[in-house]
Amino acid sequence: MSVLRPTTIDEAVAVLSAQPEAIPIAGGTDLMVHWPHRLELHEKTFVDLSRLTALRGLRWQDGDLVMGALTTYWDVLLDEQIGRRFPLLHRAARQVGAVQIQTRGTWAGNVGNGSPAADGVAVLMAYDAMVELTSVRGVDVVPLRDFYTGYKISHRTPDQLITAIRLPGIPYRTQIFEKVGARKAQAISKIGVAMVEAPGGWVVVANSMAPTIRRCRAVEAVLNSGHPISSPEALHDTILQDVHPIDDLRSTGEYRVRVMARLLYHDLREHIAAFS
Repeated sequence: MSVLRPTTIDEAVAVLSAQPEAIPIAGGTDLMVHWPHRLELHEKTFVDLSRLTALRGLRWQDGDLVMGALTTYWDVLLDEQIGRRFPLLHRAARQVGAVQIQTRGTWAGNVGNGSPAADGVAVLMAYDAMVELTSVRGVDVVPLRDFYTGYKISHRTPDQLITAIRLPGIPYRTQIFEKVGARKAQAISKIGVAMVEAPGGWVVVANSMAPTIRRCRAVEAVLNSGHPISSPEALHDTILQDVHPIDDLRSTGEYRVRVMARLLYHDLREHIAAFS
């Protein structure tokens, strides 16, 4: 194993440009899980980002929340203003592992890892987050809703480094996050749903329901239409237009769809007139 430790963003992206096979690491929480049984990782080159102070912390800029790539879940939990303006970030962060994971794991790492079960990514996508990608070629900004192209595949090229995540500071009338797991804490999602009522209408994002975190456009169209929805079952076929859940060790695909329909129906019927 080779570990490179740049001290500036310029140094880091220069390394990635010269060695695109190198793997950036921040909290390293996902890496440590796989380390004992994925022996091929022991031969990889890693770019340790921990000395890049420019990527630490979060700030408010023109009303938007900007999280540096080394911002941890714990950093967000300690920020009272975030809790007031983006409460779903707090709710998701509290359910990401134990305190040890929350203090090491980063939001950008969650995005970069691309797990379809990532609670933090679902919430960020509901808030219409933008991902800042930096390389020697310059800076690209990609909407998180368009970031993933397949299972753990994204628009980030090997020479690019996630340097920040930006959330627009717009008002929300309703903000809901639901997670269903085998336990109340320290569990991987069987089904997760993040929902916000934004100025432009409802945004619904599901995790553990497809190969990637998925924006649910068909469900959003139903919620925004004002058409009556009489029961959870009425949402079943609409959900299947957006997601393609699989049978795996945690749940069956049919279970996932049925539970997601019930979460949507029972959480939202008090908030919109479309339910009757």
